[in-house]
Amino acid sequence: MRSDNTRVYKMSFAGVYPHYIQKAEKKGRTKEEVDEIIFWLTGYDQQTFQHHLDVKTDFEHFFAQAPQINPNVSKITGVICGYRVEEIEDKLMQQIRYLDKLIDELAKGKAMEKILRT
Repeated sequence: MRSDNTRVYKMSFAGVYPHYIQKAEKKGRTKEEVDEIIFWLTGYDQQTFQHHLDVKTDFEHFFAQAPQINPNVSKITGVICGYRVEEIEDKLMQQIRYLDKLIDELAKGKAMEKILRT
């Protein structure tokens, strides 16, 4: 499984980001909501986030350099891509799947306060 993950880790976050937005917008949600989720999860602000998009930071470094992974991530549970997010042992893959799960919830019409586990 590790070789699988390496490919994902090396992907540019900026390359995947438009897909998150597209997924949300298709369901009537906004880029701002996608950004809010990313900021909540990683602790990035608009400026540092934009920098990572501009320099095409890969997923591995995007999460490694995150100012603070939200302490409430343990409240994110459920299945994404066939895996229970709370049971993923690889920390980085778990963080990537957390983001996938949150974007998924956004696209499914969940309220932001539920998505952000407040």
